[in-house]
Amino acid sequence: MTQESPAGPSKKDLHAVYAFGIFSMALIDIFVLLIPIFAKESLGMSDGEIGILVGARSLLSLFLSIHGGALMDRFGTRRITLMFTGTVILCAPLFPLLSTFWAIFALQVISGFAISLGWSGAQTLIARVANGDAEYIGRFSTFARIGTTIAPICAGFLFDIGGAWFAYGFGMLWAVGAVYALWRAPEPNPPPDRKTTSEDVPKFKLMDIMPKLSDYTATFALMAIPAVAFTAMAMLIRNSTYGIQTTVYVTYAQDAGLTATKIGLLFAAIEMAGAIGSWYSGRIMRRFDPIRVLVVTTFITVSLVSATPLLGGLGSTTWSIFGFLLIGQLFRGMTQGVSQPILFSVQAISVTRDQQGTVVGLRQTMNRFGGIIIPPIIGFTSDFYGREESFYIVGGGLLVMLLALAIYARSVPRIAT
Repeated sequence: MTQESPAGPSKKDLHAVYAFGIFSMALIDIFVLLIPIFAKESLGMSDGEIGILVGARSLLSLFLSIHGGALMDRFGTRRITLMFTGTVILCAPLFPLLSTFWAIFALQVISGFAISLGWSGAQTLIARVANGDAEYIGRFSTFARIGTTIAPICAGFLFDIGGAWFAYGFGMLWAVGAVYALWRAPEPNPPPDRKTTSEDVPKFKLMDIMPKLSDYTATFALMAIPAVAFTAMAMLIRNSTYGIQTTVYVTYAQDAGLTATKIGLLFAAIEMAGAIGSWYSGRIMRRFDPIRVLVVTTFITVSLVSATPLLGGLGSTTWSIFGFLLIGQLFRGMTQGVSQPILFSVQAISVTRDQQGTVVGLRQTMNRFGGIIIPPIIGFTSDFYGREESFYIVGGGLLVMLLALAIYARSVPRIAT
């Protein structure tokens, strides 16, 4: 149980959650980096097929993220997160064994859901342990980005020297590290101990782990809170840029002559810059209106990823193309680093302590909705209209959505910080 005091959350608990953050978020980057490289280089798949595979990882999460958050609130965040993170260990070594589209699709669905729920658990842990404090959440994001800075470089390098077996083997070992770190983390909301509580505590039943309509109703009811509705949509638009980065961005870089190691460095660069940005997010949130900050940072994020062909076109050699893309990633990472903890914090302070897992489930559902539709859309847009054109078409659509959200933001009450 988290020890709270006037001085703030327990440092021991915070450090344990920070350690898990290093591993949990990086698992996402490892697997989303490898699937387009593996599918294009080893299996020769098109951008459209790669887009479907990338989107597949969010399929179960779209429908079950809310249920996963409810399970964390009901049975303990750490306990549920351990189960899903452990599943990743079993999935990783299966990828190199598969060579057909539908087999990889099925494994993407399972592994993507497990990784997503593991990251949801990490977000719920820090929200509960830090009590929604943007300063601690910002530090958590910084530690999470340490892992996402190291892991993609290692995965890309290992793919270059040893192919899929080396790269996915590294993914399995990283998942083992995540389980170990989580094992040492606290359980901020343990379920009732039936040995010490009254007999009125209901016994565990199989139906308890099945999705319940009431959980979904209660979760979407949170959208009635303007701040929650705004941040959910802002997260959807912001994270849609990740769908671009993990599909045509990778294939664009491959066709420009960049190796898996260089692409891993580009992935790492945005996370490294994000770590710097997130460290200052608490101060920025206290000084400026967080809603306006989110609109501005999301605009910059979408604009930069949409301008990828323009940035790459400035270079004439592989290294110069890499350099210009690197600059774009660094600036985009800074804005994403600032916005992520603010998004988490605004949602955390807008709901009760008992709803933290549920609001994370809502956030993940919106993220996964974008994660499902954006990769196939931009993939098939690339197949039909051209890869460079796909950046402008999809990026322009996201900016139109952001304009509508900015108009809605005027009705959101000012957040007390």
